[in-house]
Parts: sequence; C-alpha cells; structure tokens
Amino acid sequence: MEWIPPELREDRGEIEAARTGRLPGSLIEAGHIRGDLHMHSTATDGRNTIEEMALAARHKGYEYIAIADHSKFVKVAHGLNEKQLLKQIDMIRKIDSRVKGIRILAGVEVDILKNGNLDLDDSVLKELDVVIAAVHSHFSLDMETQTARVLRGMENRYVNILAHPSGRLITRRSPMHLDFDRIFTQARDVNIYLEINTHGKRIDLNDVHCRRAKALGAKFAINTDSHDTAQLDQMIYGIVAARRGWLEKNDVLNTRSLASLIKALKR
Repeated sequence: MEWIPPELREDRGEIEAARTGRLPGSLIEAGHIRGDLHMHSTATDGRNTIEEMALAARHKGYEYIAIADHSKFVKVAHGLNEKQLLKQIDMIRKIDSRVKGIRILAGVEVDILKNGNLDLDDSVLKELDVVIAAVHSHFSLDMETQTARVLRGMENRYVNILAHPSGRLITRRSPMHLDFDRIFTQARDVNIYLEINTHGKRIDLNDVHCRRAKALGAKFAINTDSHDTAQLDQMIYGIVAARRGWLEKNDVLNTRSLASLIKALKR
C-alpha cells in the first residue's frame, strides 16, 4: 500500500486508492505558486496601490500578478465602470513598464448579474489580460435559476476564472444552491478555471468541491483576493484546501510560467 499524505486521510477512498496505485503523484506545494491572479487596489476597495501590491508580490518571489478590481455593480466597493476601467488598464500598463522583476496583468472582477449577463461590455473585457467572473448578489435563488445564471455568465468568451464559486462566507453565509457538477463540467468544456479563493472568510472552493471538480476534468486557480499587501500571505490556506482536494501542480493555473500562463488564458 502506498504512503498516504496526511491531508488525504479523511476516509474518502484514499485507502483503496493507495492499494491500487491511484493516489495523486505529488500534491501541490506552496513553492509551486508563481503568481496571484486576484487582488484589489485603492481604485476600488483595496487598501494599497497597484505599485505597492506589485512590490509586495515581487518580494514574495512571484513572477506575475493580476490586479482585478471590482466592476460597477458593486457600488459599496466603488466598482469601476467601462470608462474608469479603460483608464485603469492604461495605468497598469504604465506601472508594469516601470516596475521591474514582475509582470502586472490587467484584470477585473466582473459581476454576474441576476439574469446571467456580465455588468461590463465585451468591448472593454477584450482589452484585459484576465477576466474573473463572480456572483455578489441574489444568493438565495433556487438551484435551477442560480445554476443557469452562473452557466450563462461562464458562456462569455472573455471570462477566464470563476471566482469563489460557491459564494459562501464562513459562519456568515451558506453556499449558493448550485448544481456544482454542471458548473464544473462547463468550466472544463469552455476552459474556465475554478478559483480556490484563499481569503480566510471564504476558502472557496473547499476541498470536497476541489476533488469532485478535478474528477470531472476541471482546472483551478489559487488566488488570495487580497485587499492589502498583508493578505498575500493567505495563499497557504488555498494550498491546504487544494492538497486536501487531491490537487497536483498541473491542476493549477498559477503554477505556470508567465509565457505558459498567457497561452493558457486564451479561450
């Protein structure tokens, strides 16, 4: 029988897998992470500037980051409209040319509205390096309506990552009623990465969802959703969840080199 990593010892079939050689070859490790693709700046509800976030990430040894501030629907976070986001893209390009040793990608956390549309025009989304779609409202819809909503948002050809897919907030909000198998299958089919959001209030996807999504062929991105430089250190919580979900290095987008990442983001 193969040795079973401690994180897998949950009585979820690991003993049978160890006896038949079906355990993961090598679980993901913190050292495999080469960048963070979801963080915020003072342009919306972050507490550090774009440059400060980039310098902190460079200090951690990252090759790249993506600034993904909120879109206009999230008014409480001072979300950006199309005109404001275009200006921010230009600002990110200028800062990226000035800050050496790390690549700063232009992204956005765009809202999936109740009807499944995104709240930013495609004409702006296509200018970005990374588009992260997220639900921030109407969490109590029934399963069929909620699932259809998310699937429609994922149909947009510019979306790369589905952020904190279950929508849970630990001790504060239960996961949304979703047909997760349909979400995970759609992500696989259209090459959208499922986020493991490491923020301490979320850890979303959780380990059980990670394992199921992997079994269905989906891929992942582990992001901190940082709102200040200190929160970049929360990456470890996503690594723990991923390991408990049987994920390996090749399952995770931001273990790739910059060149490989850019290629992988093209749908």
